[in-house]
Amino acid sequence: VQLQASGGGLVQTGGSLRLSCAASGRLDSAHGMSWFRQAPGKEREFVVGINWSGGTTSYADSVKGRFTISRDNAKNTVYLQMNSLKPEDTAVYYCAAGYLVPTITSRVFAWGRGTQVTVSS
Repeated sequence: VQLQASGGGLVQTGGSLRLSCAASGRLDSAHGMSWFRQAPGKEREFVVGINWSGGTTSYADSVKGRFTISRDNAKNTVYLQMNSLKPEDTAVYYCAAGYLVPTITSRVFAWGRGTQVTVSS
């Protein structure tokens, strides 16, 4: 499985960005997709994840109510809509494929290249 993320950029506080992650390769109903992020000097952390059907999602407390994950299985693509962005959201965002809803890195079997999100104050 290969993952290609896109959509990062620079935005002001309160702004919005939409990330996309296109997957190629074999994914099935046991697999979910997630976004993690890593800020400079910090460990990679879980942000949001979704299962195969899209019926189950999981969000980090820090992004609840602001970020929304969705997926289009026909396109093998996952989207992350980020609203009300804050400077503390600044990080490299990584798309991940894993088992069920991959909320921890040990459940991830494929990573995409990161995309930089920078929120200016």
